[in-house]
Amino acid sequence: MRRPLEGGPVATELQKFVTVARRAPTKRPAEVRRRDFAEIHRAFEPAEAAAQAARCAQCGIPFCQVHCPLGNNIPDWLMLTASGRLDEAYEMAAATNTFPEICGRICPQDRLCEGNCVIEAGFGGVTIGAVETFITETAFARGLVTPVRPRRERAQSVGIVGAGPAGLAAAERLRRRGYRVAIYDRYDRIGGLLVYGIPNFKLEKQVVARRAALLAEGGVVFHSNFAVGRDASLGELRQRHDAVLLACGVYAARVLMVPGAGLAGVVQAIDYLTASNRVGLGDRLADFDSGVLDARGKDVVVIGGGDTAMDCVRTAVRQGARSVTCLYRRDRDNMPGSRREVAHAEEEGVRFVWLAAPEALLGDGAVRAVRAVRMRLGGADVDGRQTPQPIAGSRFDLACDLAIQALGFDPGDVPAALAAPELAVTRWGTVKADFATLATSLDGIFAAGDIVRGASLVVWAIRDGREAADSIHAYLAARAAPAAAVAAE
Repeated sequence: MRRPLEGGPVATELQKFVTVARRAPTKRPAEVRRRDFAEIHRAFEPAEAAAQAARCAQCGIPFCQVHCPLGNNIPDWLMLTASGRLDEAYEMAAATNTFPEICGRICPQDRLCEGNCVIEAGFGGVTIGAVETFITETAFARGLVTPVRPRRERAQSVGIVGAGPAGLAAAERLRRRGYRVAIYDRYDRIGGLLVYGIPNFKLEKQVVARRAALLAEGGVVFHSNFAVGRDASLGELRQRHDAVLLACGVYAARVLMVPGAGLAGVVQAIDYLTASNRVGLGDRLADFDSGVLDARGKDVVVIGGGDTAMDCVRTAVRQGARSVTCLYRRDRDNMPGSRREVAHAEEEGVRFVWLAAPEALLGDGAVRAVRAVRMRLGGADVDGRQTPQPIAGSRFDLACDLAIQALGFDPGDVPAALAAPELAVTRWGTVKADFATLATSLDGIFAAGDIVRGASLVVWAIRDGREAADSIHAYLAARAAPAAAVAAE
């Protein structure tokens, strides 16, 4: 039965982008939000969500859907939202996305769906992410999001290494088909990067905990503080389960190769963000209490231009840093991070120094300054990006008590970490997996997410996890068929 939107009329027309201006949810003022870690946007009211959804052009070729890694049926659930059919809108969103409320909050929509909306150029793209969050939060409020209840239980079991987005997405999909699923994770909380890598002002932790609780209630078994390679080898895990999925992400941080990189006060982004998130969750950390991983009262320089760097600069602001500077070797147009995140950071008082790279870290025992050199963009490299080149005689110093390296992540030595020397890896160190099936070189072991593709977006990890679950199902079904035939004889 069609249900109208609470608090507002049902939209009767679509394609309202000509008469209705693009509007994002109300953003809390910068001077207010920089004092806490709460999410910076307020939720849409029902009438606002309907009006913004009604701006969709319902175009013949939905480029928003084409540029979504999950292939979400965006025009369909926008139409349903505009018509007040929110129950159906959620069903449509959840059909392709395991965690729409998470993607709605943290996906870089400006680089994906919204940035490719056909009305973006003249009228401003539809606020897809905010509507997606609204749909899912409404579904939660109505009790529509429930634990998985498979139609039948299977005897086969699957072990998943890693409780991040890829592992959780695979677990939900496998459990829905009735498999017994166990997730092994080295952390004490479920969520991986979603909990320890992403700050609260982008994704509040109760959102992740809510999904984890639903999975547990649906029968997924979690083994926390369990490191494969330490508490059990990959081979031993394979003996416990009929199939295993590696979804453990990449956490080997890239380091600065400049003089002074070993000074006190030079830290990795993952350590800094994890400490901040742990403190926000109520943990006591010696490195935070002693000030090593606390930006309060310090001149902070974050080196890097990706989304992790944006998380670091905005976290430092909220911790009460005296000044926060982002140093990036390319210009604004060539940075890998979200333009929207840069805008948020600038509003909150972060200073960006573009076309500059660190040459050395200065200090006597502890860092006191970053010596940088101005850069210019030269010819394109193998990836098609212009190569930064130093400008002679352009050195300058930035005051710095805390230097945060946000240069990206590598896999490290995965076979050694998992106690599986026979596991094949690529020349980049990622796990070698079949393009179509995500099967690894070892029978019954699959891989998904960053451990295969390298550090990437959460939405890609969710897609990989869903596809790996489908491949595992096909693999286990093929193995079960001969056994069933023999039993029938």
